[in-house]
Amino acid sequence: MKTMKRRMFLSGTAAAGGALAIGATGHGTAGAAGPRKPPADPAARPVLVGPDDRRYADLRRGTNQRWVGSPEQIRLVTTTDEVLRAVQEAVDSGRRLAVRSGGHCYEDFTTHEDVAVVLDLSGMTGVSYDAGRRAFAVLPGTPLGRVYESLYKGWGVYLPAGNCPSVAAGGHIQGGGYGSMSRRDGLAVDHLYGIEAVVVGADGKARVVTATREPDDPHRELWWAHTGGGGGNFGVVTRYWLRSPDATGTEPADQLPAPPREVWLSEVAWSWQDLNEARFTRLMWNHGDWHARNSAPDSPYTALFSQLKPFHKSAGAVVLDSLVDAGAPGAERLLRSYVDAVSAGVGVAPQVRQYRRMPWLHSTQWPGFTGPDPTVRFKGKSVYAKRTYTDEQIAAAYRHLTRDDFHNPGALLMIASYGGAVNRIPAHATAVPQRDSVLKYQVVSIWNDAADDAANIGWVRECYRDMFASTGGVPVPNDTNDGCFVNYADTDLGDPRWNTSGVPWHHLYYKGGYRRLQKAKAAWDPTGFFRHAQSIRPA
Repeated sequence: MKTMKRRMFLSGTAAAGGALAIGATGHGTAGAAGPRKPPADPAARPVLVGPDDRRYADLRRGTNQRWVGSPEQIRLVTTTDEVLRAVQEAVDSGRRLAVRSGGHCYEDFTTHEDVAVVLDLSGMTGVSYDAGRRAFAVLPGTPLGRVYESLYKGWGVYLPAGNCPSVAAGGHIQGGGYGSMSRRDGLAVDHLYGIEAVVVGADGKARVVTATREPDDPHRELWWAHTGGGGGNFGVVTRYWLRSPDATGTEPADQLPAPPREVWLSEVAWSWQDLNEARFTRLMWNHGDWHARNSAPDSPYTALFSQLKPFHKSAGAVVLDSLVDAGAPGAERLLRSYVDAVSAGVGVAPQVRQYRRMPWLHSTQWPGFTGPDPTVRFKGKSVYAKRTYTDEQIAAAYRHLTRDDFHNPGALLMIASYGGAVNRIPAHATAVPQRDSVLKYQVVSIWNDAADDAANIGWVRECYRDMFASTGGVPVPNDTNDGCFVNYADTDLGDPRWNTSGVPWHHLYYKGGYRRLQKAKAAWDPTGFFRHAQSIRPA
C-alpha cells in the first residue's frame, strides 16, 4: 500500500467535522416562512448540469472520493421557490431525488446508482437576522466557516457547531452538530429555533412549511425531528432559524452565545518509538478517566476541548490537540493540568509541538481540528462513550494501530471531548438521545488511491469490530457505550456481517426516539419520497 504524506496527518487533519449533506423536513399547509426572496420568474430555471456538461465530473461527487454518482441531472438551486419546483418535478416524473448541501456524506446517500436528480443546495448561502422571529436565518448551503464569520463580524455571536469550516449548515445542523465549544455551550441543535422546508404530502404535492419549537406550533414535531434526526429523511430544509432557548430582549447580540475572545491552542505528541502496549494502555486509560471525571455541565473544564488521535504507528506518533477558552478562570492552568493528567505514569513525556494564544475566529481554521481536503477517500465508524475505555477496547485498538501488515499514516482513532453543556439537556428534548456521554469518537482511515480501498475499509471494520467484540461488533448502549452518531453515517451498522448484536442500526443512532421520528416521517413524508440506505421508515 502506498505511504501517504506524514505531515498532513500529524497536524491533525481528519474527518472531524464530517456531516451528512442531505436535505430534510415535513408536510402540511405552508406556514409563514419569514423573509424570502421574491418569487422567481416562472420562466427562469436553475443551473442544470448533465453528463455532457464539463462541470459534471466535479459535481457528481462530494468530499469523499470513494463515492461518484451518475445522476441524469444535477440541479443547482438558489431559492426556496426553485427547490419547490425541483421537488415537484421529481415527484411528477417518478425520479429519485437526493439532496446535497456541502457534500460531506460518509456514505453513498447522494451518489447511489438509483439517484436520478441531485438537488445541490450549495448556492443557497447567507446569514441574516430575522427581527420578527428574533432569530438568525442561515441558508443550508452556507459553509460553517462563513456562518462563524458572518455571525461574529456582524453581531459578535456564534453557533457552537462543527470544526470543519467547509461543512455546510444543511446536513450538519439537523444531525446534531457538535464542535470545540459544545462542552461550554451545547450542540448546534440546542440553539435551533425553527426551520423552513419543502415537503411532499400524501397527495404528491410539494409544499413549503415552517416549524418552530414554540409549544403551540402545530408543526413542532417537525422541528423536533430536525434536532438530530439526520438528513434526507423528511424533506429539504431551505432555512434554519437560530436562537438560544434562554435568549431575551430584542437585540440580535443577545439571541446567541458569544464565543471566546481568544483561545489557547496546544498540540503535543508521543512518539510510537517510545510507546509499548503498557504505556499506550496507561495513556488511553488516563484520557478516558479524565473525561469521566471532568465532563459534568458545571465543571470548569467545559472551557476545554480536545482530540486525542492515536494514529497508526506508520504515522510515527499519538497526537493530542487541545483548545481552551483563554477567558476562563485559570485557562492556562486548566490546559496544563489536562495534558499532565493524560501523561501521568506513561513513562515518557510528550513532545510539545504547538502552544500559542490566538483570537477565536482565526482558531476556527486551525488544522488541528479541521476536516480532510476534498481529494481524499475515507471510511469512519462512530462511538459515543459514557465513561473510560474498557480493557477490551484499548487492547484491540493497540493491536490494530500497531499492525505490521497494514501501513497508512492516515489511519487512526479520532477521540473528541464531549459532555459538559451537552449533557444539561434532557434526552427527550431533542432527537439527539446521547446526553450522558463524555467522549465521542470514530475509527477512521483516510487515503488517496482506489487501489487501497479494500485494505483501508478492512482495517476500519476490523478494528471497530474487535473493539466492541463483546457487544456484537458495535457500541450497543450500556453502562460504557451509547451508540453511534448519525452524521458519521455507517451502513455497516445494518449489515449482519459487521453487526452481530441483534440491535438495529436505528437504535444505535436514535435509541428510544426512533418511534417518535417514525411518526414524524409518516406525517411529513408519508410516501417515503425522501429516502436513502438509512432513512427513517414511516410508522
